[in-house]
Amino acid sequence: MQAYQIVQKAREISRPSTIEVIDYLCTDFIECHGDRLMADDAAIVGGVGLFNNQPITVVGIQKGNNTKENIRRNFGSAGPAGYRKAQRLMKQAEKFNRPVLTLINTAGAYAAPESEDYGIGEAIASSLLLMSELKVPTIAIILGEGGSGGAIALALSDRVWMLENSIYSILSPEGFASILWKDSKLASQAADVMKLTAAELLEMKVIDQIIPESHNGKALSKDAILAEIDRNVRKTFEELNQLSIEELLQARHERFRKY
Repeated sequence: MQAYQIVQKAREISRPSTIEVIDYLCTDFIECHGDRLMADDAAIVGGVGLFNNQPITVVGIQKGNNTKENIRRNFGSAGPAGYRKAQRLMKQAEKFNRPVLTLINTAGAYAAPESEDYGIGEAIASSLLLMSELKVPTIAIILGEGGSGGAIALALSDRVWMLENSIYSILSPEGFASILWKDSKLASQAADVMKLTAAELLEMKVIDQIIPESHNGKALSKDAILAEIDRNVRKTFEELNQLSIEELLQARHERFRKY
């Protein structure tokens, strides 16, 4: 499959969403709202639930599945309040020794004057700093689009995974083509050179694992994909919980210092 075909698949509204993953993995999930500073950003969904009979904090970016919902969720582009809400929940997770799972599907953080006015750059930077220092196990999964700082703000984790047909890049292929070649219509060629697919990023060791979406050339059902996510998250958190805080932080720092 060509890279731009994967880009198009990553953007499909039928992809597993943050809320669907939460519903599949967690029981008794309680969503938390607001950043305690300015607002509640609906593009970020986060809270606490039971997973494998243990409490877990889940924070994810949620797109809508129709126009009305997309407008409410700002098409999955979070602003400063969204990332500060995520930080609040991660600090709470650390306080109560809960592992953190982040779920990512965004073309990028909200790029608008009001977003800049309220400190989107600082919000992304402080999210990165916080995740680098969290004293609990963390896993990040890119479900669809993993665009720019809006994605990496939730992806500085002990393990970074991608669904088979997701993408992870500094900007969209259209943006890349517009900047480099002054023509957004060359997005397909841009995708070929950007190394944004899961297979390419696994080969470069930017990510640690690919969650399959197909088997023997046939697409898996959404339930089968969610079951695979469940199995892998369960297994990996059990492994990470065996590490001391010092070992966890050292391994995380070494992982990202390789770049």
